[in-house]
Amino acid sequence: MVFGQVVIGPPGSGKTTYCNGMSQFLSLLGRKVAVVNLDPANDALPYECAINIEDLIKLSDVMSEHSLGPNGGLVYCMDYLEKNIDWLEEKLKPFIEDHYLLFDFSGQVELFFLHSNARSVINKLIKKMDLRLTAVHLIDAHLCCDPGKYVIALLLSLSTMLHLELPHINVLSKIDLIENYGNLAFNLDFYTDVQDLSYLQYHLEQDPRSAKYRKLTKELCDVIDDFGLVNFSTLDIQDKESVGNLVKLIDKSNGYIFSSIDSSAVEFSKIAAAPLDWDYYRTAEVQEKYMKDDEFAQLTSRMQ
Repeated sequence: MVFGQVVIGPPGSGKTTYCNGMSQFLSLLGRKVAVVNLDPANDALPYECAINIEDLIKLSDVMSEHSLGPNGGLVYCMDYLEKNIDWLEEKLKPFIEDHYLLFDFSGQVELFFLHSNARSVINKLIKKMDLRLTAVHLIDAHLCCDPGKYVIALLLSLSTMLHLELPHINVLSKIDLIENYGNLAFNLDFYTDVQDLSYLQYHLEQDPRSAKYRKLTKELCDVIDDFGLVNFSTLDIQDKESVGNLVKLIDKSNGYIFSSIDSSAVEFSKIAAAPLDWDYYRTAEVQEKYMKDDEFAQLTSRMQ
């Protein structure tokens, strides 16, 4: 089994920075990491790219040849990748045995809650190559400072979860910068746990732009509450504890924590019978690497 992450989110949410920081962090834990760039508009990669979609198709060429804008061009590129999935499978084969995969996708949100080609690419890889992937959906934390934008972020997160049908973790990225955008109306827990959204109504009504959409906003909030699926983790990519907590959560969601456990029914029954206090970083070598201040300081200095 091969484990990895599908990194998605709106433009500016920090996907490329996340892939760069996460790949270095996982390397400190002793994992071999391969980053796969599937964003044909991302031509300035800060990380070492194992596979780059630009070797197959370039957005600039598509826009020029077919007279398309960036959005239409990105849809075309993803559709082209789906039809040439064999190319990606061949490129992935050298990394299947012993690498952890990070897929850096485009920031065009329509690809993940409206169009089917990105989902088809992911599903074909999962079925043909036996991948265990978690969708990591990044949302810029500053959206919490605007009630209207926060509701939109919730709708986007919910739609993406239902569309992709993957183990899914929503993340408020750049949490260290949230205070730069103003004061939050509620405690941070309100936004991460997605508590009673009716409390947002008062703040929305104070904005003349959103007051006239009061009924619509209420109905949208009711839909989010009725599903009860959306919540958020937080991330400061330069904070070792924040990244470490997210890694643990991702590893639980895609089953990586079980990867070194014998798959026999006896062992599995022991896991299912009672909760265990996991020795998450099992070997002394990995434990010694994890959270070492000097190594993490070097990692963050390289990212800045």
